[in-house]
Amino acid sequence: MLGDYLAAAGFDVDHRPSGTEGLGAIERDGYDAVVLDIMLPDFDGFEVCRRLRMRSNIPVVMLTARGDDTDRIVGLEIGADDYLPKPFNPRELLARLRAVLRRRAAPAELDNQTLRFGRLTIDRGSRSARIDGEERPLTSHQFDLLLALADNAGRVLNRERLMDLVKGEELDVFDRSIDVHISRIRAAIEDDAKHPRRILTVRGTGYVFAKRQDAD
Repeated sequence: MLGDYLAAAGFDVDHRPSGTEGLGAIERDGYDAVVLDIMLPDFDGFEVCRRLRMRSNIPVVMLTARGDDTDRIVGLEIGADDYLPKPFNPRELLARLRAVLRRRAAPAELDNQTLRFGRLTIDRGSRSARIDGEERPLTSHQFDLLLALADNAGRVLNRERLMDLVKGEELDVFDRSIDVHISRIRAAIEDDAKHPRRILTVRGTGYVFAKRQDAD
């Protein structure tokens, strides 16, 4: 049913019934995004996402009947770009899928723009973040969060504003999802993620990207 719905919306859909078959297809063929169910016959979607993230940054939207916060947080921590609990409205999945694909497509007019903050370089064209020239692993969603913060360096952004900047849509969001992604970004770009100097927490409000860091 979901394949038919997405096909009617203009997507070329390839369905694989197991984690093994899905990973094999992704490795062989080119895909723009993955809609990943947690409940699979061989191993669960969490393990599929873990293995996928070892080899690819392809956008991943996870689906699950297990909708509690713990499972959502685990999904985001292992690299999912978005997470949708069942039952869901197919229109919401379509909106979320389009959002992750839109984030992946960098506007041509911004291709040559690079932000530099001391040792940190954020390249819009290649959608990459580097420390001292070494690329740091970020999902598509995490890169867009970092870019939104960096574009507004020195300004405090609350979670709702960050989600608006990244998705550009009014979608239901639980606050912890932003916190998990920020934690992963810090692990990638901070010298000490437990004592961040680039992305700072403003308690009760949100986050701010520091314009300058003493370490730089």
